[in-house]
Amino acid sequence: MSRTRAPVVARWFAGEGEEFRLLGTRCRACASVFFPREDVQCRNPGCQGDDLEEVPLSRRGRVWSYTDSRYRPPSPYVTDPELPWEPHTLIAVELEAERMVVLGQAVPGVAVAELAVGMEVEVVPGVLHEDAETVWTTWQWRPTGVTG
Repeated sequence: MSRTRAPVVARWFAGEGEEFRLLGTRCRACASVFFPREDVQCRNPGCQGDDLEEVPLSRRGRVWSYTDSRYRPPSPYVTDPELPWEPHTLIAVELEAERMVVLGQAVPGVAVAELAVGMEVEVVPGVLHEDAETVWTTWQWRPTGVTG
């Protein structure tokens, strides 16, 4: 029996391979772009717009900051409390076109010692957790030029 693939958070990302993108929203009134997405009203305090459109965000950006996560994260992240916690690398990335910072995990195997502020990374699909029925998918950051 094959497991179902499901996003950890619905409608925050879509696509596969080179088509994989984070999904944000843009206000048609002021052109502000948001991630996580907004579906009700523009979050720009100077705008009262409520006409929002879904937009794919830049695939690439530059490392703004990074750290390693040595604690078990809260929901919506799913971890098995019976297993020991495995630290992972977190990267804050300033997106190329939008100039906003988006936080996410690095692809497995990328340690903080391999990162530097300003280095280029790209968003790729990743797996956050797997259980007997579901593979929970998310986005991850990968230094450009790295395959896998």
